[in-house]
Amino acid sequence: MNTQYWLMKSEPEECSIDDALAAPGASVPWTGVRNYQARNFMRDAMQVGDGVLFYHSSCAEPGIVGLARVASEIRPDPTQFDPASPYFDPKSSPDKPRWLLRDVQALKKTRLIGLPELRATPELAEMVVLQRGSRLSITPVSEAHWTFITRRLLGD
Repeated sequence: MNTQYWLMKSEPEECSIDDALAAPGASVPWTGVRNYQARNFMRDAMQVGDGVLFYHSSCAEPGIVGLARVASEIRPDPTQFDPASPYFDPKSSPDKPRWLLRDVQALKKTRLIGLPELRATPELAEMVVLQRGSRLSITPVSEAHWTFITRRLLGD
């Protein structure tokens, strides 16, 4: 099995790295993905054990805030069936779910590697998250970018 790497965005008000670390087993269901390309990454490419850069988005200081791993197989996202959820999808049904999730296990909180630092680092210029118009909540990360971030920027 080849380990792959991902950047997964979460709004800290919904699930921060601290929330994920405090969860039982430090594992949280990655709910609310409502973009087909991001869903397809989870469904078709992610594997249990893949590395995750935990990224806070839609906040004062967006950026990488922790390391995690994909911790479960794919399953239907229950929020799509809940009319009280902001992620409710009336066109989805339990027998034909549109939206999926995986559990993500937080491994450690890191220093913030903010968007300005990411943009200012020439070695990371090709990261998907830095490309103009990229707004996906889940993006692949190359092994070279993963290694650079974890070793050079975080010193792991």
